[in-house]
Order: sequence, then C-alpha cells, then structure tokens
Amino acid sequence: MIAAQDLHAEFQFPQDAESQLSSDTDLEDPDGKPARTRRGMAAKRGGKATGEKAKGAGTGRVPGAGWVNGHHQENGMENMTLFEVVKIGRSATQSVVDDWIETYKQDRDTALLDLINFFIQCSGCKGAVSREMFRHLQNSEIIRKMTEEFDEDSGDYPLTISGPQWKRFRINFCDFIAVLVRQCQYSIIYDEYMMDTVISLLTGLSDSQVRAFRHTSTLAAMKLMTALVNVALNLSINMDNTQRQYEAERNKVIAKRANDRLELLLQKRKELQENQDEIENMMNAIFKGVFVHRYRDAIAEIRAICIEEIGVWMKLYSDAFLNDSYLKYVGWTMHDKQGEVRLKCLTALQGLFYSRELCSRLELFTSRFKDRIVSMTLDKENDVAVQAIKLLTLILQSSDEVLTAEDCESVYHLVYSAHRPIAVSAGEFLFKKLFSHRGPDEDELPRRGRQSLNGSLIKTTVFFFLESELHEHGAYLVDSLWECASELLKDWETMISLLLDEPVPGEEALTDRQETALVEIMLCALRQACECHPPVGRGTGKRVLTAKEKKTQLDDRTRITEMFAVALPLLLAKYCVDIDKVTNLLQIPKYFDLDIYTTGRLEKHLDALLRQIWEVVDKHTDTEVLEACSTTYHYLCNDEFTIFNRVDIARSQLLDELVDKFNRLLEDFLQEGEEPDEDDAYQVLATLKKISAFHNAHDLSKWDLFTSNYRLLSTGLQNGDMPEQIVIHAMQCTHYIVLWHLAKVSDGSSIKGDMVTLRKQMRAFCLMCQRYLSSINTAVKEQAFTILCDLLLIFSHQIMASGREQLECLVYVPDSSLQAELLNFILDHVFIDQDDDSNSTDGQQDDEASKIEALHKRRNLLAAYCKLIIYNVVEMNTGADIFKQYMRYFNDYGDIIKETMSKTRQIDKIQCAKTLIMSLQKLFNEMLSELGFTFDRSSSAFCGIKELARRFSLTFGLDQLKTREAIAMLHKDGIEFAFKEPSPQGEGGPPLNLAFLDILSEFSSKLIRQDKRTVHMYLERFMTFQMALQREDCWMPLITYRNSLQAGGDDDTMSVISGISSRGSTVRSKKSKPATASKRKLPEEENSCSSSDAVWLNREQSVPTPVMMHSPHLTSTVLRDPNKMRPEDSYTPTFSMPAEQHPHQALPPQQHPLHQHQAAMDYNTQVTWMLTQRQQAEARQHQVSMHYAKMRNHMQQAIRRGSGLMEDDEEPIVEDVMMSSEDRLEDINEGMDFNTMDIDLPASKNRRERTELKTDYFDPSSIMDDSVLNVSMF
Repeated sequence: MIAAQDLHAEFQFPQDAESQLSSDTDLEDPDGKPARTRRGMAAKRGGKATGEKAKGAGTGRVPGAGWVNGHHQENGMENMTLFEVVKIGRSATQSVVDDWIETYKQDRDTALLDLINFFIQCSGCKGAVSREMFRHLQNSEIIRKMTEEFDEDSGDYPLTISGPQWKRFRINFCDFIAVLVRQCQYSIIYDEYMMDTVISLLTGLSDSQVRAFRHTSTLAAMKLMTALVNVALNLSINMDNTQRQYEAERNKVIAKRANDRLELLLQKRKELQENQDEIENMMNAIFKGVFVHRYRDAIAEIRAICIEEIGVWMKLYSDAFLNDSYLKYVGWTMHDKQGEVRLKCLTALQGLFYSRELCSRLELFTSRFKDRIVSMTLDKENDVAVQAIKLLTLILQSSDEVLTAEDCESVYHLVYSAHRPIAVSAGEFLFKKLFSHRGPDEDELPRRGRQSLNGSLIKTTVFFFLESELHEHGAYLVDSLWECASELLKDWETMISLLLDEPVPGEEALTDRQETALVEIMLCALRQACECHPPVGRGTGKRVLTAKEKKTQLDDRTRITEMFAVALPLLLAKYCVDIDKVTNLLQIPKYFDLDIYTTGRLEKHLDALLRQIWEVVDKHTDTEVLEACSTTYHYLCNDEFTIFNRVDIARSQLLDELVDKFNRLLEDFLQEGEEPDEDDAYQVLATLKKISAFHNAHDLSKWDLFTSNYRLLSTGLQNGDMPEQIVIHAMQCTHYIVLWHLAKVSDGSSIKGDMVTLRKQMRAFCLMCQRYLSSINTAVKEQAFTILCDLLLIFSHQIMASGREQLECLVYVPDSSLQAELLNFILDHVFIDQDDDSNSTDGQQDDEASKIEALHKRRNLLAAYCKLIIYNVVEMNTGADIFKQYMRYFNDYGDIIKETMSKTRQIDKIQCAKTLIMSLQKLFNEMLSELGFTFDRSSSAFCGIKELARRFSLTFGLDQLKTREAIAMLHKDGIEFAFKEPSPQGEGGPPLNLAFLDILSEFSSKLIRQDKRTVHMYLERFMTFQMALQREDCWMPLITYRNSLQAGGDDDTMSVISGISSRGSTVRSKKSKPATASKRKLPEEENSCSSSDAVWLNREQSVPTPVMMHSPHLTSTVLRDPNKMRPEDSYTPTFSMPAEQHPHQALPPQQHPLHQHQAAMDYNTQVTWMLTQRQQAEARQHQVSMHYAKMRNHMQQAIRRGSGLMEDDEEPIVEDVMMSSEDRLEDINEGMDFNTMDIDLPASKNRRERTELKTDYFDPSSIMDDSVLNVSMF
C-alpha cells in the first residue's frame, strides 16, 4: 500500500520569536515556505502533552452527563453519535457542545476520541478510530486505515450530497466548530492537549489524497481558524482595556493608588498576553499547515473555502490580517480558472472595501490588482462580472482618483449588456460616477423644471446616451438605470419643460439631436413605468407583480395621463415635421388611462390631440409615421370608453377624405392615352400609403377599395410602366382587404353572398400576384411572392380547422405551374451569393448593414416558402431543391432548412426520406452534367454530396425503429436510381449512377439488422453475376455499399478482447443460447424476413432486371485469415454453382427461373449454417468474457489494496511542502498538471472535472524557485 504522509502524533508548535503570527510581507511569496516537520504548540512542553495523553488513557472512564461510551445520552439512554446529533440538528448546538465539554473534563481522551470520529464520519468514512488506534498509532497511520474504510459504491460524502438535510448538516457542522471554540475559549483551548490533537488531525487529513478527507478537514480547519480569530480579537480588546485600566491606576496619586490592583492588572495582562501568543501560534499553525497548501488545491470547492474564510479574517481582525502578506493570496486567486473561486475573491474584497476605515489600508493592493478587477467585468461567468462591477463601485465610492477614465469607460458600455444583472450593476456604477456628486450651490436650485438639479442630470443622461453611439438601445439604458435612478427617470415634468420651454439667458439650448435622444429616453421611461418588465432580449419574460408594484404602476399611469394629455398636443405641434420625434411621441397615448379624459374633464385636450394627428397624417408620407398614427387611432377607438364616439367620428372623417382623394387621383392617373405625370404618381402613392397604413389596423371594407386597387394592378401589368412603389402598396392594400373580408366571414357577421365575393376576389388577386412573379422589378416580385405565400397558407385546407367547415369553398390549392413558379423564385432570389444580391440595396453592397438587411429579407422569403412545405400547401418533394442547399448555405439558412426537415419528418417520415434522397440525386445529376461520368470520387463535388448525405443521416436520430420504414424506402429509391441508367461504356461497364451507392452507404448504419438483409437481397436483384466478381476501382461503390449492408450483422455482440486493451471501456458479454432455442427461433426470423422481403421483391416485377448469381466465397477485396477474423466475420456463405456453368459466363435467359429457385433454396440452407456458426462463436465469446471479468475483478482488488484510494496531493510546484511519499508516487503522477490527483469514490460514478489555476506571474503556481520568491513586488 502506498503510504500517506507521516505525521507526528502530537502537533508541536515552536516557541521562538518567529513562531508568532506570520509576518512575511512579500506578496510574491505564495506559501511562506513552512518547515516540513510541523511542531506542536508547546515544543518544550511536548513531553508533558504526551505524558498526559498516556495518563489519561490509563485512567478509568467516568461517563459525562450527556455522553456514555461515545454516544449522546438523552433521558438516560444511549441514542446517537456526535455525528448523528449534528446531522439531525434536533438538539441545540450549545447543549451538544456543553455535553461534550463535561465529558472532556471527566475523561478527555474519550471526548477527544469522540471528536476525532466526528471528523472522520463527517468525511463520509464508515470506519471509526478505536481506543487502541488512538493510543498507539500515528496520525498518518490512522488516516491510512480510515482511507481503507471508505464505501466504494458511492463517491459522495456529506459535504457534496444534495438535498436540504445535507445542506443543513453543513451549516450545523460549521456552527458546531464555532460554538466549540467559543465555549472552550477560557480554559480548555489552552490546556496544550485538545487543540494540539485537533489541529494535528485536521492538518493530516487536509494532506490526504482522498478528496472527502481533504474537503471536510479543510472546511473544519478554516472554520476553526475563524473561531480562533474571534477569540484573538476578544483577547486583543481585553488587553487594551486592561492596559487602559493599568495606566489609569498608575497615573493616580500615590495616596489613592492601589498597589494590589496594579499587581492584579499586571498579572491579568500577562495572562492575556500568554493566551494571545497561544492563539496566534494556533492560527499560524493552521494557516501554514492548511491554508497555504489548500488555497490552490485541485478542487475548486476547497480553494473557494480558503478564500472565503481569509476574507472573513481580514474583516474581523484587520490589525493582524489586513496586510499584504495575506492580501496577496486573494490577489493571486483572482486568476483562478473556476468562476466560483474568482467569485469568492470578489465578495471577500467587497467586505473590505465596504468599510471606509479599511479602504485606506488597501491602497497598495488596489494599485497592484486594479487592472485585474477591471478585466473581470468582462468575465465569462456572469455572476463574477456582476460582483466585479459592484466591487469597482465600492472602490469608486472610496476614492475618485483610483479609477482612470479608461477604467470607467470599460464599465459604462456594460449598461447595454443583454444580461440584466450586469447591466443593472453597470447602471449603478454609472449613476455613482455621473450623478452622485453635488456642488455647494445645487441645494438652492428649484426642485422641478429645466433649472432644477434633475434638469442638469437629465441632460447628462442625454449626453451619455449620444456619446455611447447606441441610439437604438435607449430602452436598455433606461432599464439599467431604473433601480438606482427611477426618481430621475420619472421626472417627466422636467423632461417636458426641457422640450417645450425656451432656455433662460446664459443657458445652452438642446440641439436637435439631443432633443431626439431626450424624446426617446422619455418614451422608454414611460414604457418601463407602465409595463414594469425589462425590454425585449433582456430577461426571461414578464413576472407577477406584487401588490405594491401594482399600486405604483397604477399611480404612474395616472400621472402620465394627466401630464401628457395636456403636453402631448403641444409637443406634436412643435415637432410635427420631425419624423423621429413624431414617431416616438405618437406611441405615448397607448400608456394612457383613457377614463381620465372623461373624469378629469380633458376632452378639449383630446380634440387637440386628434387635430394634431390629422395634421401629421396630412404632412407625412413616411410609412413608420403613418403606422404610428394608425396605431394611436386604434388604441383610442376603444368602445369600452366614453371617448369612443368622439374618436370614431374623427377617424371616419379622416378616412373619408383619404378615400375620396384616392379615387379622384386614380381616375386622372389612369386616363387612357395620357402618360402618367410624376406629380400625379406621387400624389397617388402618398394617398395609397396612408390608406394601406390605416387598413392594417382598421376595417375599411365599407369604402370598397378592392375595385380601385385591382384596377390599378391590372393597368400596371398591361402597361408595364407603373412605378414599383405604387404596385407594392396596391398589393399590400388589396391583401388587407382580402384579410378583413375573411375575418368578417369567419365571424359570421357577413351577409349572404359575401362568401362568393370573397372567393372571387381572393382567386383573382392570387392570379394577379402570380402574374407579377414574372415582373422585371425585383422588389415587386418579392412583394408578390410574400403575399402569395401568405394567401396560399391562409386559404389552404387549414382554414377549415376548429369547426369551420363552412369555409371549405374558400380553400385554394395551387396548381403545378404555380408551385413551379414559387420554387423557381426561391432558387433564383434566395440561393445566391452575397455579392450577386443587388436587389433593394441601391448600390450599397459594400455596406455591411445593407448586406445584413438583404440576408434578413432572403431568410424571410425562404421561411415563407418552407411554411408551404410544412403545411402541405405544396408537394413535399419540392423541398428536395431546398434540402440540397443545406451544406452550401448552412451559415445563412441552415437553421431554417433543418427545422423544415424536422417538421416534414413529423408529418410523413417516408415521404420526407424520399425527398431527402431525391435532393441527393439532383445534386448527383448536376455533378454528372458538370464533370462527366468519368469524374473522380475524391473530387470536392462528390465529397460534398457524401458529406450532405452524412448530415441527412444524422437527422434521423438514434431510434432506428421509429425511422425503419423511412430508411428502408430511402435505400430502395437509392438502389433504383443507381441502376436506372445503363453504362455509357457499353455492356460490361458500370451503370452511369453506380457511384451513387457510395453516397447511399452513409445511411446503412440507420438500418436495423433484418432490414440490412432485405436491402441486400433487393440490391442483388439489380446485380449480375459479373458485377459481383468485379474488383476494379469503378466498381468500388458497389463493393462498399454491399459491405455496409453485410457489416454489423451482429451489432448486439462486441468483442470482449477489445475491452482489455482499452482502459475504461465497458465489457458486454452475451450469454450463449442453447442450440434448440436458436433453431426454434429460426422460423420466426424467416417469416419476418420473408414478409418484409415480399414487399420489396414483388414491388416491381415488371422491371427487366437480370437475376444475380450468388457470389463465391470471397466477398471482400482482401483475402483475410479466418483465424484473425472476428467471430461474426468468420463465416461467409459459400454458394454452390452448377458444374456446367462457368463462373464468368452469364446464364441464358431461359435458365433464369431455374437458378432463381435454386438460389432461394441455397439461401435458406446458408442461413441455418450461419446461425449454427454464430452460436458456437457466442459460446466461445462468453467464455472469454467470463475469464476477463474474473481477471478484471482481481486487478481491481489489487488496485484497492495498492493505490486505488490514494493520490499524491500536495503543492504542484514548491518543493518544500511536498509529501514524504512523493518519490513513491512519482510514476503515478507523471504527466499530471497537478501533483494532487482527485480521487472520487468511485471514479466511474462520480467523475468530476479536474481543474488547475491559470498561469500568471502573480499566480503562485507559476513561481518556480527561491529566486522568484525573493523578488519584491513593489
């Protein structure tokens, strides 16, 4: 057995001056280089401690009040061990500790034995330390024996087991240690025995190679250290108080001075000093013996424990620990590879920077590690990034001079992060930096208006928004600032004042760009107040509001309505001609509480708003502005509110005027014999835009616009000179007309005859769009295609769903010509190179934004067509031309095509498989036409097709039974295609498409065993005897495909021998089956095969395919030694041939029926022989597997007795803290990043990722020798 590190039974502490609390100040020293031999706290009293231990062991045991024979006693009965008591947590920790102390006072060896077993059991070890082991064995021997007691069936231990009970256990475990030290702080911890033993044990366990020991003991040691820090802090306070009392007494006049009291105070101070020295020795021993080694342990949880606790020490006892000697460990560990460890570093530092008293002592550390903290704001772990920003906020509060402008700017842009906690933290940092500093004269400013303090802060927000150059993300900025600056962002009165009021003399007015930004920020603040959830892309969705939040939301909505009902008409009047400002301002009414118009008697302001909207519609032709006006009218025209009639009248008047104007302009525009005037065309287009924008949200059926728009489109087709924008908007308007008509018919609110009218209008419009698909204008064709796809989908058979059978007459099925036109449009306008796309980019192909927009448009076109395939509007086989582009355009459309394949497979697996093979056939034919039939199979074109087939194969998943029929049909179509065309080289040459079998072989792995035989038999129908004998390169696809069908016939069995040569491989052994059972099963297999074979072999009897003669014994291109073959490869059917027939001569046609019957008989005979051979092979295989299993069992037992549970776990670089058994473990550790090998029990059941620290100059793992250790950091 590999020995663990030899540790002294007693932990001896040196008493020289250098044994006090570590005072090294070099930040580059990673460990402090402790001595290899750890001594106890009383070097000169070591013999005494040992003697006391022996003496205590020999005395009789006196049971304590709460403990009998190591078990907790309740009501006079033994119940539970100390571990069980802490685990259950029913008893108060205070009472448990008090009972243990009573036991310790009466028999300290018994109590200490209970405490040692407590730590052993908390590590998950099933063993226990006996009295004899405690008396005679060294700690290293005890730990070695306990290591052998671990349960290997589970790698978990109490600290890693999930569940609420074990989570409570961790808390109780830590509380027990803290209370134990607190209750013993006045006497027992100074008896030079209890703490010596506990610290020695925990130090030895923390050096163990077993993770459970190392983890549990490190946690216990760190919590013990924290408890000792509290004791040391109390001693320090008492010493200060005693010193003050002594000084006060000594300063008294001689007559009033009490010499006895002075002597008493001196004696008390001496005792406190001695106790302080003892505690510091204990802390120094734990720090040097445990922390220095474990803060860079291979396990992240252990490193995190160390860093978390050192943060507590520095905060509690800053006089002793808050110096560079200890801060360096936190700074180094900020480079840790694991996010949880980096997170502990940041939280530890936050506790220090939060106190202004401690900040001044962190200047040196901050200057050294500031850059690292700033870089951690971009950490890949979002939680770490959040805490890094919060730490920088604390640093900013402590001093404005620490962070440079570049440091702050690196945090500023994070307010636009998609991760909301990061953005909110960055928003708080921004608020502290820009808005928290107030001048002495700012208290005299008014509270509201543009001259107020908020006025200047709002301007600052606008300036920041513009300087960030992310003007489309105002909602993100507002959301980031909302939690810390909601008061500022809700000061809409000041925002309105900044927009409407004139600047006072000496004040700089806002520029047009700044006013636009202010309007956007104001709108985003309104949305945030009324909707109470983050913007799109930030957050998981809407959450349930609390009662307080709902009340705040209603109050804000009321304030908004009262304020903007008056101000909005004024704002619209001022910015009526500004597109950006008007578009944002028109979105404000949707946040109104419309009842307030009536209850607050604000009807006149409503009329003013409606007039301003009318003016905006009259002056603008921009689609975005017009849609905003339409949406505003739609929100205001709510029949649930009393203002409905007032708004409805205004809307009707506006639409009457627009429709009359459109009809009048259209008559003049379409007059025969006259060329359309540009001014007339502009007027028609402007009016048509307005009508289309309103028709999107409002039903304009009563104005009968279909006739006018259809006439306009028809004239455009006849003349061919119609402006494209007029045609596009006429199509859009007609599309809205049809949809509104369908909505009315679906609701049942239409009159008789409306169904017939709708059917005629819909079919006429579809025919019109189909004719426009051949237009020379790309934008017109795209609009026609999009609308046509929508109409075909809406009026497909899906329209009758949900009990709407009355709409059956509206179903429109596209004919083959329309389907072909739609497909050709996709192929011509979607599957093109980026550089070839010149549609609708106005010559800006070099502009990246234009390219992205063009790609987005093409993706929408492809998605529209794929929806027709998914919903069976067009034939599924039309998808073959789409699927074949999967690899070539994977980056642009891969997700759309893959989703289409998935949906079509859900609809019809077989038809989907036929479509996939058809797409491969199309690509193969294209390659033949380009390269000719003598192409090279290693060419990029052929390899690309084969790779596409491999990708298609992967989409079928792992469940072969679900896709069995589809895969079989795919192979059938592929085989027929391969032999469809004769050889271009004449008789004797390979068929033209034979190379397609090489592509088809990519799907062979998806066939189950029975189907492989069936497909192979179907393949033989197309083969001649000469084909089976060919071995030339041109016949390799056939050979490869046949081998893929013959291989894996026994996939359920695997070689056990191969498992021996591969470490970690699993061993599967199939039990040998009786021969009689196999023979009974044979008819079932034959029936199952014959039933499926009949479907295949009788499908196409009319095809004049020559019948294949069975191949001779050699079925591969390489002669293999039977002794070296796998069992399933060791039998190859030998087919008999007539003696008079030469092997290389074809049979005469009249002999085919006879030989076909003979071949069938031979096949059944060979199947019987094959099964017999397989049974024999399986029996031999079973014997080998049993032998291997026994051998492996012996090996595992030997490993357990040897090094199975041990690992060389110490410092990876520094040599003076390596284990004494390092040389014996050298071979095991060769090639490892850490000498610490994490042992999980067992490794196969609880394998965890082993980690190592980042290589960094200030990372202790990068420090190689003493020359580096002695380099001063500052």
